[in-house]
Amino acid sequence: MSEPLWRDRRFATYWVGQGISQFGDRITGLALPLIAVTTLHAGATTVGLLTAAVWAPNLLSLFVGAWVDHHVRKRRLLILADLLRCAVLLTLPVAHLVGAITLGQLFAVALVAGLGQVLYQTAYPSFFVGLVRRDQFVEANSLLSGTRSASFVAGPAVAGGLVQAVTAPMAMLVDAVTFAVSAVLIGRVKVPDLPVDGAEGTSLLRRARDGMGLVLHDAYLRAALACATTINLFNLMAGALVVLYASRQLGMSAGLIGLALGIGATGGLLGTVLAGPLSRRIGIGRTIAVGAVVFSAPFALMPLAQGPMWARAGVVAAVELVSSVGVMCLDIPLNALMTAVTPDGVRSRVTGAFSTVNYGIRPAGAVLGGVVGEWIGLRPTMVVAAVGGSLSVLWLLWSPVISTRTLDDLRGATISSPA
Repeated sequence: MSEPLWRDRRFATYWVGQGISQFGDRITGLALPLIAVTTLHAGATTVGLLTAAVWAPNLLSLFVGAWVDHHVRKRRLLILADLLRCAVLLTLPVAHLVGAITLGQLFAVALVAGLGQVLYQTAYPSFFVGLVRRDQFVEANSLLSGTRSASFVAGPAVAGGLVQAVTAPMAMLVDAVTFAVSAVLIGRVKVPDLPVDGAEGTSLLRRARDGMGLVLHDAYLRAALACATTINLFNLMAGALVVLYASRQLGMSAGLIGLALGIGATGGLLGTVLAGPLSRRIGIGRTIAVGAVVFSAPFALMPLAQGPMWARAGVVAAVELVSSVGVMCLDIPLNALMTAVTPDGVRSRVTGAFSTVNYGIRPAGAVLGGVVGEWIGLRPTMVVAAVGGSLSVLWLLWSPVISTRTLDDLRGATISSPA
């Protein structure tokens, strides 16, 4: 019986740093739209556009990933990404102290922070496979996802209280500090440098095109991309409006919103516990399919948030709880599957291509949510998003993903360049 992964010093150091920055992210996730809604009096369309700005840099992931693939030392890029996000977030409390916060600055911060996230997520896969063995992929993803889920439990409640105590812009200072701490801890984790793909002299555009070809020509990645992109389009329609809906239509305070979201996020912890056993019982592919539906469908219940304040907050918490179970049952086995079928030399390129479409659709979803929310109302928009996101499972039913039971089934299924 091998030693639990959390006892490995290298992994534990990275795990702590990742957990700290995840908790900081929960502050920004609540504080940024609240600055727009409460300080600058933004409406649904503006909030949707602000959420879109956070995700818009993912449209560059295809090229960032191709560039990252030719940098051997991915750990340095992770550190750079953390420091970039730290610096840009610090501008908000500074601007607040001099009374100069504007919508333009909020959009600029969202875009630059989003670019830092793109750099991080494209460099991360190669760092990850240097940190853990293949047989530890599911365990490592479960631990990392568990920390993320824990941040969604305590983070929003702490963020809500912090926002009420020191204002939303000053709360952003805490997130900036968490990125600095993460950068220091990543700097202490030594991992072997993986080989690049050997395409020296090939143009960035050619490498980016090849990366997209690798994704689109592989049956596993193609189905995973179609499913995840459909989910992200519709879930961002709903997700971009949750804070606005809870604040303006339900009359919930920042502290109560944070508490409801924190209670709901306990479902993520449950999901990290269930994902592994469920994958072993019904198979990785079917667990991914179950997660896709359970992640999206609960948003249809959001219009039930009526009556006394405790009932409204309870519905928001319940929707978030069930959805959080689903996202963990989707993400943990899906990330393990994608890692298993992708060769070392093109991990950043494949991740970049995947993210360009998968995350690149999120700005469209956020904007669409704002527009549809203004047109038919916030409650009907939640129902539309729930139905559309649930239909994402159809992409998996027509692919080899659904029949995959274990990672051993994928041996020999490693992708290769398209002809």
